[in-house]
Amino acid sequence: MHERKKLLLIMNPKAGLMMAPKHLAEIVEQFSYAGYLTQVLMTTAGGDSRNFAAEYGGDADVVVVSGGDGTLNGVIDGMLSKGHKTPIGYIPAGSTNDFAHSVGLPKSINECVRTIINGTARPVDIGSFNGRYFSYVASFGAFTSTTYSVPQNIKNIFGHSAYVMAGVKELANIKPIHARIILEEGTAAEEIHEGDYVLGAVSNSKSIGGILNLEKLDVDMNDGIMEVLMIKMPQDIIELNDIAISTLGGTFKSHQIEKYSAHTVTVELDEGIHWTLDGEYEKGSGVCEIKTLQSAISLIV
Repeated sequence: MHERKKLLLIMNPKAGLMMAPKHLAEIVEQFSYAGYLTQVLMTTAGGDSRNFAAEYGGDADVVVVSGGDGTLNGVIDGMLSKGHKTPIGYIPAGSTNDFAHSVGLPKSINECVRTIINGTARPVDIGSFNGRYFSYVASFGAFTSTTYSVPQNIKNIFGHSAYVMAGVKELANIKPIHARIILEEGTAAEEIHEGDYVLGAVSNSKSIGGILNLEKLDVDMNDGIMEVLMIKMPQDIIELNDIAISTLGGTFKSHQIEKYSAHTVTVELDEGIHWTLDGEYEKGSGVCEIKTLQSAISLIV
């Protein structure tokens, strides 16, 4: 009898519409038929996914995450902080699932399980924000706080619409944020940009918040660089309309939008401006250094 492979399943039972736990027996059964001995760990508090991955991820043959982008963020942070190289499988169960969309994972839970069983582990870039890892986006400014300020029960009831509703309410409070952005790519000279912005995002993703579609930017998830999107403060309703049409249409051709790409991005701004990393709160810092860690994880797709 062949020795079974060890599979660690880290599940956030409160993610999204809380559907994944209802399929738990079926999920474990499929993994069992595929020859895995499955250990299930349920998160009950913030930081659990990170701690579970850090403590047990190195002993497993596969680590599977079931939850939203924040749960995946915690697992990746925990794995990398301990140097674990275990392949990661993802069963997206959150409200937006930007990362899952970017890597082409199916929406069905059962199909995701089959992908993990039959798929191939491929390298994916990961970001580092002042030493803390993130899977797909670090952002500041308008709408970013809604990702961590919307109560979980509201997310569970309204799903992605909860973010849209909270974002509309935030429109009235938009204020310019002065920032200086320093881009570095290999041995090339530094490129510096400065201005007043309403939103800044450094990402390795084909969508952000389920609203900004970056497909037309030809994003490569393993090219060693991050995409930088900076939206300037509109001076009148015409510029605001131009930004809205450009961003919602995914063209980003407005003169109010700056697009760059770089391996290392340093953002200098007021330390009172807070960030979000994959939808999770991150305290502000006067100088934020964001690095691209190429092929940092192996994701089963």
